[in-house]
Amino acid sequence: MKAQAAVFREIGVDLTIEEVDIDEPRANEVLIKTAACGVCHSDVHFAKGAIAGPVPTIPGHEPAGIVEAVGEGVTNVAVGDHVIACTSMFCGQCKQCLQGRPHLCMDRRSCQRPKGETPRISINGERITQFADLSAFCEKMLVHETAVVKIDSEIPLDRAALVGCAVTTGVGAALNTAQVKPGSTVAVFGVGGIGISIIQGARIAGAKQIIAIDVVPRKLETARHFGATHTVLGGPDSIDGDAVKAIKKLSKGGVDYAFDAVGMPQLSQQCLYALAPRGLAVIVGAIPTGQKLELDPGHFYLEKSIMGCFMGSNRFHIDALDYFEFYKQGRLDLDAMVTDRFELGAINEAFGLLDGGEINRAVITF
Repeated sequence: MKAQAAVFREIGVDLTIEEVDIDEPRANEVLIKTAACGVCHSDVHFAKGAIAGPVPTIPGHEPAGIVEAVGEGVTNVAVGDHVIACTSMFCGQCKQCLQGRPHLCMDRRSCQRPKGETPRISINGERITQFADLSAFCEKMLVHETAVVKIDSEIPLDRAALVGCAVTTGVGAALNTAQVKPGSTVAVFGVGGIGISIIQGARIAGAKQIIAIDVVPRKLETARHFGATHTVLGGPDSIDGDAVKAIKKLSKGGVDYAFDAVGMPQLSQQCLYALAPRGLAVIVGAIPTGQKLELDPGHFYLEKSIMGCFMGSNRFHIDALDYFEFYKQGRLDLDAMVTDRFELGAINEAFGLLDGGEINRAVITF
């Protein structure tokens, strides 16, 4: 079957809208009519070469849609179901899966088609690699069943899409990875879609102080809407001066948890340095390939810790439904997170605005 998609072929070159061929679903596969897909910085990083991967490909990994067909053996969704999809698909049999960490699955290949078989997506017979095994900047998606979760049909799909990445990553970073405790203090560096989600996760966890740090003043105003109690304007020309000193002053000695929501070595350093003794720094954003993180070892004598976070340490089929319950209860604001909507043909404009820090969370709607 045919579908329109945004195809990435070369670093530094705009994505092109092309007609692609989508195969029929086979065993354990789900065909989805895409309704919406959030635009994430990981897509932009990939297009700029900061994240390596094969080409040609179709980016997009934060989607929502409606099931059109299912393959043999699929039981978790049916035709007509409203669904979201996430890159955290899993085999269910490896050591990580069996220990309750499906986001760290060691046998992701079992969720892909073998290279000798007909590809899920192609153009004139040429295999198109599925970015994040999803490729959601396309009118249709063909994915493994473990990537898909059924949701309530009354939830707007353009907002539901955010749970596929930004919300799962950010809220999960606070609740699952860091396990923020009630009454604790938190600092969040970077107030984009991920940062806003971390702030909301910290608020849901009961943090008493949430400090948002960004170089864009209007983003700090947005952070307060989502639960930040204090803000710090970062950058060399900041009126707040050194961000670490400002955080320590606001928190009376350092925060219990600090999150790098952007993926910059300088911010990851500041996360560690802004901590109170025995505090935890979490690197949530993707630091580009090849960059190094250098740290002053003296901070470890105060028993500080630093750790990574992949996709909010999620158990997608459990967590996503919890997050939608928070949404319905008014505890998680998805509506205000979506600041811009674009059609597929404007994908390059959306990439440019996001990369320039001019928008928060944009959604491609189909």
